Amino acid sequence: MRPLVFMLLLAVTRWLPAQTNPAITSWIVNTTGETGFSGIPTNVQQVQYSANNVYVSTNDIADWIPIGYDWPNNPWFPESQNYVFKITLNPQEKMGTKTLTPYGHIGIWTNGVSIYNPKDAHSWLDEEVWFQNAFYFEHIHMETFDPCLGHPNNMHEYHLHVNPTCLYDDADSSQHSPIIGFAFDGFPIYGAYAFANTDGTGPIKRMRTSYRLRNITDRTTLPDGTVLPASDYGPSLATYPLGAYVEDFEYANGLGDLDQYNGRFCITPEYPEGIYAYFVTIDEAQEPLYPYVLGPRFFGIVQPGNTGPNSGHNVINESVDVFTSANDIDNQIVFSVYPNPASDQVRFFLIPTYNSNMTASLFSPAGALIGQIDNVQTAINYSFDTSQLSGGTYFLQVKNGAKQTTAKILVQR
Repeated sequence: MRPLVFMLLLAVTRWLPAQTNPAITSWIVNTTGETGFSGIPTNVQQVQYSANNVYVSTNDIADWIPIGYDWPNNPWFPESQNYVFKITLNPQEKMGTKTLTPYGHIGIWTNGVSIYNPKDAHSWLDEEVWFQNAFYFEHIHMETFDPCLGHPNNMHEYHLHVNPTCLYDDADSSQHSPIIGFAFDGFPIYGAYAFANTDGTGPIKRMRTSYRLRNITDRTTLPDGTVLPASDYGPSLATYPLGAYVEDFEYANGLGDLDQYNGRFCITPEYPEGIYAYFVTIDEAQEPLYPYVLGPRFFGIVQPGNTGPNSGHNVINESVDVFTSANDIDNQIVFSVYPNPASDQVRFFLIPTYNSNMTASLFSPAGALIGQIDNVQTAINYSFDTSQLSGGTYFLQVKNGAKQTTAKILVQR
């Protein structure tokens, strides 16, 4: 049976002028319901914002992934992640020791796909001294990347460690590259090309990394000069060539255009007053160059909720508005319910056309509350367990303040 769709037009729609902060306006939002791999809606599902933050809802599925694509030498496949990432609209440099970029997502591309650091979560002999370079081990050595240089992991999270070649024209050196992502410290990530001078003048040029391969013949020292005990030596260069491990690279101040975080403070088309910005780094043939996106540490202050285990599911606990390219839209509650009739569970999904933080409640035929989900976000799949309910008609109510709408659910046994 087709999902039932219910609609309630709210009485008052608050009009807001179009926002100009690039952290709000730069996202590739799926406004047509386009689906991709496994029938999952692609790109960013919704952008919401407050005075200080932007919330990006995404399934983490790029529109460039062909339906049914099978990654070579990779047993994993993408699944919908139902992420809500929170990005500050007022990024600031972190004073003192800056935060290491961890495993997992460290930022988000403008199409809602996760950005990872250069490591692949493995180290030589599991000693966590010599860390594997994902670009070498997962792409060059094992060939697990797709043509757009992304792949899923064992958590079914699709991601890229390097330049997203299918997201923008990375061969166009004639103009300033667009914003192609945001790091989780709130600073923008640009493509490979920018003004030669940080004041926004000069010709367009490819941004050069200041990292280089070390001049070493064995892996007995670290980039900072630390001499290792024999127990911490890395593999020989005959086994794995220079560049296979991230410790094979060193930062040389002033070697390129970018600092140790792979960025610089500069004027860009979107930030005429200047901003600290990261740049992806590639060579003349568009091949990724270490550190690829961000350096080993974030430049700015990283907000909680976006990094680490089970992260990326922020609850919006402040008043927000939905960003839309239209100047004015009706504010409405619209949700689909499926399957209906239901057996073990009933799912519902709120389309991304209005504010989140609603309450969903499931009621018995007699009107008794069976279950409740608070802080319901739009563009995310939710469900109630109906496996223990007797057959009959139940009621799913979605409430937003004084406004609410209710759907009938038939549970069959």
